[in-house]
Amino acid sequence: MKTSSRPLPRIEKQMTALGQRLREARLRRSISTLLFAERMNVSRDTLNRLEKGDPSIAMGTYVRALRVLGIEKDIDKVAQDDELGRKLQDLKMPIARKPRGRSVSSTSVGTESRTEDDGHQETD
Repeated sequence: MKTSSRPLPRIEKQMTALGQRLREARLRRSISTLLFAERMNVSRDTLNRLEKGDPSIAMGTYVRALRVLGIEKDIDKVAQDDELGRKLQDLKMPIARKPRGRSVSSTSVGTESRTEDDGHQETD
């Protein structure tokens, strides 16, 4: 038997809001619960629970709801710009070091050319 713990209140609130948004999207399209459940291949009870934000509803069921509503591309936006993850990744990157010495070479005209630490060349 599968037991699931109750989600944190913040997550419950998010799930309830998601269910409500899906319900509103269905209503804007004038799709009945019977037709919507049929197109999603779920029972009306499952649809009812989904629209209430029941956290035990499978992710795939939410994706099917999005597909039936014609907004399945919205799922592609989830975690698309992982700002926190990118910052954490950047913290782990090694720091690029500049070369310590200066290289001196002569040009064909006979003037000295010097490469500075920032990569730009200066001619004396």
